[in-house]
Amino acid sequence: MSFSGKVKEELARNISSARHCQIAELTAFIGMCGTVVINSFDRCSIKIRTENILVARKVFTLIEKTFNIRSDISVRRNIKKQTETYSVIVKKHEDAIRILQATKMIGEQQENAEELHAVNPMIVQQVCCRRAFLRGTFQASGSMSDPNKAYHFEIVCSTEEMAHQICDLICSFSMDAKIVLRKKSYVVYLKEGAQIVDILNIMEAHVSLMELENVRILKEMRNSVNRKVNCETANINKTVSAAVKQLEDITYLRDQIGFENIPKGLVEAALARLEHPEATLKELGESLNPPVGKSGINHRLRKLSEMADKVRQEQGGLL
Repeated sequence: MSFSGKVKEELARNISSARHCQIAELTAFIGMCGTVVINSFDRCSIKIRTENILVARKVFTLIEKTFNIRSDISVRRNIKKQTETYSVIVKKHEDAIRILQATKMIGEQQENAEELHAVNPMIVQQVCCRRAFLRGTFQASGSMSDPNKAYHFEIVCSTEEMAHQICDLICSFSMDAKIVLRKKSYVVYLKEGAQIVDILNIMEAHVSLMELENVRILKEMRNSVNRKVNCETANINKTVSAAVKQLEDITYLRDQIGFENIPKGLVEAALARLEHPEATLKELGESLNPPVGKSGINHRLRKLSEMADKVRQEQGGLL
């Protein structure tokens, strides 16, 4: 099962004890993957579709627990795609109207469901209800990337208005959700690992949160080790390149002008480098008698390089 599927499975098992939170979550299901069907006699029914059987059970349970209404479940199989679509249906007009009025998708006195309202702010007034609503929207139309590969959380909305409402709700928890148009859908998304941890906490997917945190810790440790290795490799390459250049300069001076024409302190540094071609500056300095500090040996080697460059220029001029 994908990580996204695990999150939905965990959320599907979470049934709020408060009725107002149950209504908020059911509002999300109706708004995101539900339709109101009106027949020729102006009688309406509610149909909520999902490809996740656990989500279908969650919707069925919410309707029964919150309103004491028994809904029907139908299954449609797509043989070509090898998928199944589950529909939770409230057939009775009176039951459908009661649910739509409780979710404030129609007014208290209104019995015509032809024009549904958007999510009423009263439904998500309390923090716990906002959590429940976001939990419902993710189960209905959300997905997450495998955290081992990338950090990405999104909820796909059919209308721009719903996308902005969901985005505002997420941002009310001090997160930076954004909206992007993808084909004909509006996608509310989060990209940062820390914010995805926060949204899992808000939706109360605590087991998935811990799994994601473990992945984040391992990735950060791996990245930290890689950075240290890369830094050390770069330093080694730099040290080796400098040592090779110093050996070339010292050998050139020895062959062209001889060590007898070079100051004694510089000769000591030159001989130390020839004897220890792979040594660090600190190790070279400690090999001298008396020992010289890192800056001291570096100064002498730099002087030898400058002297070699000067001799090369003079030799070039003579040619």
